[in-house]
Amino acid sequence: MLREKRESALKMGKFSSSYSTSDFVHFGVLLPFLLLSQLFFQLAWCGSIVKFLPGLEGPLPFVLETGYVGVGESEDVQAFYYFIESENNPKEDPLMLWLTGGPGCSAFSGLVIEIGPIAFKNEEYNGSLPNLVLRPHSWTKVSSIIFVDLPVSTGFTYATTEFATQRSDWIQVHQVHQFLRKWLIEHPNFLSTDVYIGGDSYSGITIPAIVQEISLGNEKGLQPWINLQGYLLGNPATTRRHENYRISFAHGMGLISDELYRSLQKNCKGEYINVDTKNVLCSRNIETFNEVTSGLSMVNILDPSCDWLDTETSWRRSLLKKYPRKNFLNTHLKLPSLNCRSYAYFLCGYWANDDSVRSALHIRKGTIGKWRRCTFNIPNKEDISSSYEYHVNLSRKGYRSLIYSGDHDMKIPFLETQAWISSLNYSIVDDWRQWHTDGQVAGYTRTYSNRMTFATVKGGGHTAPEYKPEECLAMFRRWISNKAL
Repeated sequence: MLREKRESALKMGKFSSSYSTSDFVHFGVLLPFLLLSQLFFQLAWCGSIVKFLPGLEGPLPFVLETGYVGVGESEDVQAFYYFIESENNPKEDPLMLWLTGGPGCSAFSGLVIEIGPIAFKNEEYNGSLPNLVLRPHSWTKVSSIIFVDLPVSTGFTYATTEFATQRSDWIQVHQVHQFLRKWLIEHPNFLSTDVYIGGDSYSGITIPAIVQEISLGNEKGLQPWINLQGYLLGNPATTRRHENYRISFAHGMGLISDELYRSLQKNCKGEYINVDTKNVLCSRNIETFNEVTSGLSMVNILDPSCDWLDTETSWRRSLLKKYPRKNFLNTHLKLPSLNCRSYAYFLCGYWANDDSVRSALHIRKGTIGKWRRCTFNIPNKEDISSSYEYHVNLSRKGYRSLIYSGDHDMKIPFLETQAWISSLNYSIVDDWRQWHTDGQVAGYTRTYSNRMTFATVKGGGHTAPEYKPEECLAMFRRWISNKAL
């Protein structure tokens, strides 16, 4: 569709005039309004087709567009995106907007590590540009996907004013909503397409609120109208109480003894986060628990425990010794073992900070310094304490949802997700059963009368498609096609 000549887009003012300051005040966030120059106005709507990617041989076998959309009332945040058309039938297939968690992890991480059509070749880094390969189990086989770098200062997204560098859950909600309506104005061929919002991890806090705000915007008559159908979340943070479920998860997985589990239950009474300092027995039990589970990978207890983000530089010295003529970029990522999944995280930084890559992606020069996969060092105001109430509201409105959990993730255990879904108190329409790929059990699933499907991914970790790509594509393909898992 993007290869065809675009129709004339609707004027931006149609959305801007409808989306008034009062809409932001309603949620307790007031963003300033500034008049923009004509040059800045044009920059805010930059989108370009990318035909070649450094590190990948030959022309791209899929349609990739990158660009910026100005968000905030003065468009002082320039949100960067990667858009990939469905490789199947973009005129009929749904459109999904994807947010990676963090908060502050680039959508490129979701694209290259989880669900996109490219991945890094698993080979030792030698100082040259990392190589890319095609991923056979990309979700773009059945859907068009917009990978968006939000909140501000995530990936290639940047602010034009100091005030605009502020981060909060609600600011991200408003900016994603704005982004999508403006993006659709510039891509009118997708105005009637079924739209879903997807993401994982911390995105479980913001996405339900984003979906609700889009829905309310439709009800208010904001233009363009978005053909919103539902949302999907992987191992989502929801109540911010997921740490309370790590004890039960560890016991069920055989990581702690029966005696320690019973002692924790007795002495802590189910509260393992805000422990009373006077409760010596509970504190002692938790210390023992931490000792027993140390050395495990929190994101997948089956994987080796690997360093993936620190300030050590010994690896750089070893690389310089091995490849003395190579120019290694200054980075804070430590080189992990090649058998660690975090090796790909390390490669992300080298690839995205290469000048030829930035040129190919049409990155505006001078807008950001060093690209980082995740910017955890930038504060984010947590002004959404729980997304549970938004699930309640969206269930009443009848939106479809898929909530999936890699069943070996101890960071946000599937037990917590099961608990809050169960507390929605909807009747079961398709009871607990296996779901399969290639004749093998891929996980377990249950569907409720609020059109919410819960699924576990057997052997999956915190970002399930990273660990089980074939199974997760099968799950997504069936769900997005309104079929039972």
